[in-house]
Amino acid sequence: MSIRLRFILIIGVISLIAACLFAYLSYQFTVNNAMEEARAKGNIVFTFIESSRKFFRDEQRPLVMDIVEKERFYPTLMSGFAFTRGVWDEFAKELPEYRFKQATIDPLYAPNKADADELAIIAEFEANKELKTKEGILEKDGERFFYFARPVKVGKKCLRCHGNPDDAPRDQVEIYGTENGYNWKQGATVASFITYVPIHTALEQAKHSALTLFLFGLGGIALLVVVIWVFFNGYLVRPITMLENRTTEISLGKNLEEKVEHGASDEIGALARAIDRMRISTKKLLERCKK
Repeated sequence: MSIRLRFILIIGVISLIAACLFAYLSYQFTVNNAMEEARAKGNIVFTFIESSRKFFRDEQRPLVMDIVEKERFYPTLMSGFAFTRGVWDEFAKELPEYRFKQATIDPLYAPNKADADELAIIAEFEANKELKTKEGILEKDGERFFYFARPVKVGKKCLRCHGNPDDAPRDQVEIYGTENGYNWKQGATVASFITYVPIHTALEQAKHSALTLFLFGLGGIALLVVVIWVFFNGYLVRPITMLENRTTEISLGKNLEEKVEHGASDEIGALARAIDRMRISTKKLLERCKK
């Protein structure tokens, strides 16, 4: 293999590795930015939900409980779960790509039933009572989401509706029955509020950006190879080939009158001058031998 091809191969391999590394780092950087943005959005949405629930729990619900008969039950006025669901339904009209779920192990309201991933999150909250939040990436219906979750623990007031079904408000029993959503234990983690922020588009954009950078890198490598090829041909291969031919001629005693010339002042020029001195020496030596 010639020096030219060897050098181009080395440069090409190094450049390809650099292009792959740069594309990978770009992808990771874009993904990390997308995750940070999703985390920030999820936190904002969750703070809004929590603030709404706190207002309901501290201000609205106590007033409602004072004026409503014990056996009466109006979900949107008296249930934190129903209130939160209603707030989210209005929110989702403007941002339908976001999701929120009051994932519950045994809910009164069937759509709140936790799936396998959500059950695992709730179980982790139950196993680690000090864990206040959890976040990560989950796939739902073929789409990837960044999720932000907080535990829901059973308080004393929760047992009015979720304790013994015989003690629950009559209206609630008529609406939801007695099969699910009862016999909760105070202090247990029975649910998790989970906000899902879509990241599928951001991840696809990250892949597209990384691929674009990689293709630009390949184009740069191709251009670099062409430049190196032209440079080697004009400044290295041709002069060296010429000097090789002249050296062979001098060794055979041919064209000794023709000066070896190379105008450059670099190493090849120094080699040309050295070969020219050898030409002169060979010529003189041959002339002496003829006498």
